[in-house]
Formats: sequence, C-alpha cells, structure tokens
Amino acid sequence: MSIFGKLSFKDQAFKLRENAILDAATSVLGSKGYDLMTMDDVAGAVGISKPSLYKHFKSKEELIGETMIRLIDGAIDQLAQLEGIPSPRGKLEAMLEWALRVRLEGGLPFLPSTSTPVRDMLMRNVKYVMRVLKLNGQLEKLVKEAQKSGELDAALPSDVILYSYYARTCDPAVDYLQKFSKMSTEDIVKYMLHVAFNGFTRD
Repeated sequence: MSIFGKLSFKDQAFKLRENAILDAATSVLGSKGYDLMTMDDVAGAVGISKPSLYKHFKSKEELIGETMIRLIDGAIDQLAQLEGIPSPRGKLEAMLEWALRVRLEGGLPFLPSTSTPVRDMLMRNVKYVMRVLKLNGQLEKLVKEAQKSGELDAALPSDVILYSYYARTCDPAVDYLQKFSKMSTEDIVKYMLHVAFNGFTRD
C-alpha cells in the first residue's frame, strides 16, 4: 500500500510538497553549503513562496534536521534490503556502493563531517541522534561480524574500521574524480570501493 493510502487528498498534496522541499534542500545544501543556503533558495527551487515554505518548516535548522533525518532513514531502509547478501563484508560493500552512488547524484550532502555548527545543531536534534545511533549500531555489528569471520582484519580496533568506513562516504576524492577525471560514475564507484576495502594492492 502507498504511504499516502490513508491520507486525504489535501494531506497527500501537503506531503508531496514537503518531499519536494526536502529534495530541494538536499540539492541546495550540496551546492552552496549550510552557511550560504537560505530559505529563499529552497523556496525558489521548489517554486513556492517563502510563507508557504514556513508552513512546512518553521526554521532553517528544522529543515536541515529533517533533510538529514530523511537521508539517514534512506540508509537504514537500504541496509534492510541487503538481507540476501550472505557475508557481513558484502553488506558493508553494498552499503558503501549505495552511498557513493547517491552522493554522485547529488543526494548526500555530508554536512556533519564538514561543518561544526551543523554538527552541533544536529546533536541537539533528538530524532536525528536516535536515527544515527540505530544506523551506527547496525554497521558496527557488521564490522565486528566481518572481523570475526576473517573478512576484515581482526587485529584492528573495530572503531578504526567503522570510522574509516564512514570517512569513505565523504572522501573528497569522489568530488575530484567526478569533476576532473574522465571516469564514468560506474568506474568511480568501482575504484573507490576497491581502495576502501583493498587499499592500493591488486585483488
């Protein structure tokens, strides 16, 4: 059943516009960053007035919070779809591949990794923190399972692997390759996955 199945037509239209606003906020954040982004930018990208935008989100901080919550929820949903992959390392590789593809399509602005004010603001957002803790717990479990099975180096502290894994999702090399190399998206993803899991050695 559609997520809109039990909503009135008016509520469905409101929800669709809200999703369009979050899409626009994601795009503007990716191109301008948090400090330069304005509510006018987002309203203009959606094609609505600023008063209409404020009917959905009362402040820039609330809008950013909901944008980032949606991104984390997308990652949690994606991870849930990987049950068919038998190995924990395979799941980690598939999740990183998904994150890289979303990022290359402009859908993953990694604000907490690049802006202290944004990070502090998000840490005050209980909904966001709860989502992050859930995703972190699931990925940490996969890392430890991969170490136990010998797929990842058991001699390394699991935190070193986990946070290095997170760093790959916001590696500036992805942006440089997209802007300055002649590589296709497929090749960028393939080579970034290789470097993340195999370093600079041959398979």
